[in-house]
Amino acid sequence: QIQRALRSLSVPLERLHVMKGHMMEDMCKGLSRQTHMQAKVRMLPTYICSTPNGTEKGSFLVVELCQNQVRTLLVTLYGDGNMSPHMMYKIFDLPDSIRQGEGEALFDFIAHCVSQFLAETISSDPSRSEEHLPLGFVFPFTCRQTQLDKAELLSWSKGFSCSGVVGKDVVQLLQSAINKQEVGANGTGGHWLSPFKGWKSSQFASGQFCKVDVVALMNDTVGTMMTCSMEGRPCEVAIVADKGSNCCFMAEAYLVETTEETSGRMCVNTEWGCFGDDGILNDIFTPYDARVDEESSNPGEKRFEKMVGTLYLGEIVRHALIALTAEKAIFTGTSIAVLKEKGVFTMQHVLDVVNNEDGITEVRRILEALGLQPSERDCGRVQQICRAVVGRAATLHATGLAAILSYMCQTREMETLMVSVGVEGELYTGYPRFEEILLSVSRLLSPECIATFLPSRDGSGRGAAMVTAVALRLAAQRREVDEVLAPLRLSLADLGKVQALMREEMERGLGKATNASASVRMLPTYVSHTPDGTERGNFLALDLGGTNFRVLVVRIAEEGISMSSEIYVIPVAIMQGTGEGLFDHIIDCIIDFQLKQNLVTHTLPLGFTFSFPCQQVGLDKALLLTWTKGFSASGCVGQDVVQLLRDAAQRKQHLGMEVVALVNDTVGTMMACGYDDPKCEIGLIVGTGTNACYMEEMRNVGTVEGDEGRMCINMEWGAFGDNGCLDHIFTHFDRVVDETTINPGKQRFEKLISGMYLGEIVRQILMVMTEKQLLFQGRPSPKLQTKNIFQTKFLSTIELSNGLALRQIRAILNELELDASFEDSVLMREVCQTVSLRAAQLCAAGLAAVVEKMRENRGLDQLSVSVGVDGTLYKLHPRFSTNLQKTLKDLAPNCNVSFLLSEDGSGKGAALVAAVANRAANAMQ
Repeated sequence: QIQRALRSLSVPLERLHVMKGHMMEDMCKGLSRQTHMQAKVRMLPTYICSTPNGTEKGSFLVVELCQNQVRTLLVTLYGDGNMSPHMMYKIFDLPDSIRQGEGEALFDFIAHCVSQFLAETISSDPSRSEEHLPLGFVFPFTCRQTQLDKAELLSWSKGFSCSGVVGKDVVQLLQSAINKQEVGANGTGGHWLSPFKGWKSSQFASGQFCKVDVVALMNDTVGTMMTCSMEGRPCEVAIVADKGSNCCFMAEAYLVETTEETSGRMCVNTEWGCFGDDGILNDIFTPYDARVDEESSNPGEKRFEKMVGTLYLGEIVRHALIALTAEKAIFTGTSIAVLKEKGVFTMQHVLDVVNNEDGITEVRRILEALGLQPSERDCGRVQQICRAVVGRAATLHATGLAAILSYMCQTREMETLMVSVGVEGELYTGYPRFEEILLSVSRLLSPECIATFLPSRDGSGRGAAMVTAVALRLAAQRREVDEVLAPLRLSLADLGKVQALMREEMERGLGKATNASASVRMLPTYVSHTPDGTERGNFLALDLGGTNFRVLVVRIAEEGISMSSEIYVIPVAIMQGTGEGLFDHIIDCIIDFQLKQNLVTHTLPLGFTFSFPCQQVGLDKALLLTWTKGFSASGCVGQDVVQLLRDAAQRKQHLGMEVVALVNDTVGTMMACGYDDPKCEIGLIVGTGTNACYMEEMRNVGTVEGDEGRMCINMEWGAFGDNGCLDHIFTHFDRVVDETTINPGKQRFEKLISGMYLGEIVRQILMVMTEKQLLFQGRPSPKLQTKNIFQTKFLSTIELSNGLALRQIRAILNELELDASFEDSVLMREVCQTVSLRAAQLCAAGLAAVVEKMRENRGLDQLSVSVGVDGTLYKLHPRFSTNLQKTLKDLAPNCNVSFLLSEDGSGKGAALVAAVANRAANAMQ
């Protein structure tokens, strides 16, 4: 019978693995918005998103509600790494009548304890009498927390049953009780707490009172984690193995779906005591556990806790001894009537029996003191049962811990997790083998995790002071961060003003008399039609924009478009030689391409993408204004580049091509998408630079003769604001970036939006935040002070919606030789999000001006139009497109705008311009 009892209290390793898996499943269920109400492991958010960093300073009041006591502390931190906090405390006994009485009486009692404690601490230090004291409240019961200072009690446990509290905000109940203790000297309310009840008014008048605000609530488990975070390294897990049992840990915030927080990490209170309430532990729930459960105040609930909590272990032993006596395995021939009394065999008895290493003499003394008459064999067997019960409790704690460690390792995508675990409670302090079992079993179940156990000092109260201190530090930091970022955060009204300004500049650019002074040039492209799907044939495209250029053939057939292309190099000697030499080289490459493609027998229409500043005076006529990008070929500036290409073809006697259109890449983007969607009448580029084009009514284009039909207008909107109209949204960071570019004061709209500049704007913000001690402990690296070291592609990496990107942020910061904490990574992401959001919103404001003008031009209540988009920022940034589209909807609600990703606007698009021009020419003939 003894062996059978011992076996029932021993859980095999295979079963522990299964249990660990079930707990991980229930944890995921508890974190999910859809299933958390059904989960037994509740996974309650605590709204604690940071552990101490050692800079916290000030005085913090703590109230800790314990099993039979109220513990009050005053903790003073000095910003010295929290290694030497000054602490004063006082413990008050809590009467049973309060624990089981009215809720109001409980909170009044707690407030009275605070009052008495302050009387002693403040009277001993008069300089602190007018101090403003933030209070952290340790409340070790299951709550639904919705803010750090707002928590609704879900259920009492541990012998508490105060009426009128379940479903109420316990922070507000305590604050109200504090408010009632003593009103301020003038009797006008406020949170003024008198040190002594019954003081005379003259004492109030002398200012002997302090202001107390409850700013944070946590349970004892969270307090333990924060206490252990003060030991010189961050602690991210805590276990309380006491009368009750619980565990908390720092989870990735994006996985905590029951909150809106998605950045960084948040401490989650598992409330694992209810694990198994769905029957998943029935096979290891012994008859002794069942009897304890039946006799409890909450049968069927908190079944895991009842197997491991010290409130219940003595009772499990008691029922095991009763059952074994009935089976005549122990205490034969003697009375065990004393064991029939609930609570007679306490946890202290269990620990005294388990920890006795000096034979059975001490065990006999313990049992005889209870009124039993044990034999030597009885003493040995009682000791075996006690050790089995306590050993099982330690093993089950280790299994729960293993589930949490493996979950952390998996969700952080780490091969090995190294983590500190804070531990506290009667079982941990009273049972010397508890830590050994916790370590060995958790390592067996989670070999990929290495846990270091930190004993909690000063209880969870010290940790509560840290929670409060961290909350105030973060609140102060938040105010400073918001102050830095506020100028970059644009309201809908701000964006509406930008939209209106863009519209004004568009009208100026279209007007014949005002075009020369407009910052938005509104250049006519002489492209009058978009594709209609009837285009057919083979078309050449030439894409010249740098040291390499492309030649393409685009084959348009009924079944779709196919393309072939080749890249050719322009040697520096040719780039900087004569114009004839440059264009002869280009024609040689076109001839080479047509020979390879077997395209020399026909004259093919060619669309020419020429990415240099031009004044276009016809679809196939454009005067070069200036060379850029390292080109300086002579005899070209002021000349028609299409004619220069034709002259070269004539010199080479090449008849296989006919240049029919010169194309801007933005127009090419619109045309490339227009083949698939006839509603595509806008082109947008958001990459290294930014620009837009759209189909304008000819009657509005004052710079070109004729009123019939439409023409595509190349806006050149990057220069919007060069006349100073956007100065009100230019921040200090934008001005610094602008001043250090090769063209200060030019392309100012582009410098707020495009990929060439966003990384540098972020770098400037990081520099200021570091200077203000908000980042990197105020220590910038030399690399961070290097211009353009922060690449815009970093923004895309950093802003990935998946919380795992925080590890990638750390990698980027390490590359920049920055000593970055986890909190630095979270703030870094916020900076990037702010800069990229503003860029998307400004882009949307410009686009809103375009679509609203098109809608008004056409006299429509509702416009339906598509935008062809190209550019790495739009295509690769994880949120830019979503932010742009949302803002556009807000600014232009009467326009239904669809977005199409362009494929090769400068190649395919140029060929399609040629195809449309060819179609129009054939139609005229």
